[in-house]
Amino acid sequence: MPLQYLIALFIGLPIVELAILIELHGMVGFGPTVLLVFITGIAGAALVRRQGVAILFKIQQETAAGNLPAPQMMDSVMILVAGALLVTPGLVTDITGFLLLVPFIRERIRFWLRGKLEEKIRRGYIQVNVRHEE
Repeated sequence: MPLQYLIALFIGLPIVELAILIELHGMVGFGPTVLLVFITGIAGAALVRRQGVAILFKIQQETAAGNLPAPQMMDSVMILVAGALLVTPGLVTDITGFLLLVPFIRERIRFWLRGKLEEKIRRGYIQVNVRHEE
C-alpha cells in the first residue's frame, strides 16, 4: 500500500469516526453514545480473547501433527488486528473489527490474499527460493 494511502487513512479515518460519533450523539445523546463505544470495546476484547485462545490451540494441534499452520497463523494476525480495531473508539473500526472475527470473512480474506501473493510471484515481484535438505 503506497504511503499516501496510509497517510490518508490515518488522517481521514479519525475524522470520519469523529463525525459519525457526533452524529450519533445528536440522535441518541451523550450517554448512549459513550455506552455504545464502551460496550463494543468490552465485547470485542472478550471475543478476541476467546477466538485468540481457540486459534492458538488449533496452531498447536497442527504443529503437533507435523502440519504447517499457515491458515491459522493468518487468522491469528486478523484476530490481532480485530482486537486493535475494537479497542479503538469509533463505529467504523468496531464494525471492521467485528467482521474480522467472523470465520467466513477471514476465510475470504485469506483466499484473496493468496491470490494476490500468487499473482506477485507469477509476475516476478516476489521470488521464492526452496531448499531441499537431504
